[in-house]
Amino acid sequence: MNFFRYLKDQWLLIFAWIGFVFLTAFIMWLTPGFHVDWRNIGYLALIEGVFFILFLAYHYYYKRRWWQKLQVGEEESSIQNYLTGARTYEEQLQQDFINQIIREHQVHMQKIVAAQEDQKDYIDSWVHEIKVPLAASQLLLHAIEFDIPDDKYMQLENELGKIDGYVEQVLYVARLDNFSKDYLIEETQLKRVIQPIMRSNANYFIQKKLRYQVVGEDQSVLTDGKWIGFIFQQLLSNAIKYTPENGEILILLDQSAKGVTLSVKDNGIGIPKEDVRRIFDKGFTGQNGRFSEMHATGLGLYLAQNLAQQLGVTLSAESTVGVGTTMTLFFPYVSYYQEQR
Repeated sequence: MNFFRYLKDQWLLIFAWIGFVFLTAFIMWLTPGFHVDWRNIGYLALIEGVFFILFLAYHYYYKRRWWQKLQVGEEESSIQNYLTGARTYEEQLQQDFINQIIREHQVHMQKIVAAQEDQKDYIDSWVHEIKVPLAASQLLLHAIEFDIPDDKYMQLENELGKIDGYVEQVLYVARLDNFSKDYLIEETQLKRVIQPIMRSNANYFIQKKLRYQVVGEDQSVLTDGKWIGFIFQQLLSNAIKYTPENGEILILLDQSAKGVTLSVKDNGIGIPKEDVRRIFDKGFTGQNGRFSEMHATGLGLYLAQNLAQQLGVTLSAESTVGVGTTMTLFFPYVSYYQEQR
């Protein structure tokens, strides 16, 4: 608080002092036999004004230390530190009140953190438990492959694949906060990452009669192959979902002086211009997700962008309605890796 704001807050005291000066002059004027010299009254008001200003200045500098304790900077967190240094009864009341709020906040935060940890543990357990009947269902489906029509078999296999994908999304969402404990940066060949994912999506390519092609030489980058594989799966799933039958999906690998790019390019329905900047927002499905027959959760690209940022990879999108969409992962070279090349 600066001095002018302090004076603004002391308007009642200032008006009281002015009233006191006028009251003094009025009493002197009413006193019988007392000759009122207005110059003397002016001198008296001046002297009282000087003392009053000195009092305000002293009071301001005395209280400023306390006000500075109450002020919170942009990079500070007052909710974590108890307030100390009260010198008056008023300051002691404020200090006790604020410290009580901090204690209550810390207790509530501990309860919330404990509840979140319990929820994460439950989700992790649920995901691992549900994978068992899911794997059993896939084995049973393969066992009756020749007992049901091909179209029904393909449909069941696709639906089980979707369930498995959604379960993986739940697991990765639960692990976002603990990402730093579950990644390993190492030299990774991108084709080794994308080829198993392409094979796992073979049914979708066959069912929709989609063509795909991997263009470019294999590239080596420093990253976590498991997380990059999950990101690539989200990009490929979207490309398959929004590309019509007989369409084409290109996987482009390229290298430049600044880094390596991995792109997923389709000739699907494209993304409206007004939606492109929001496709990485959590829960955003856009016009395509709302009006298409394909179900969209709005989590895939959000997870992909979040994980890419934590890995130091840039995920960007370019799209034209009716032409197609290109999602690009850019892996910048790091200094020690660049020196080895």
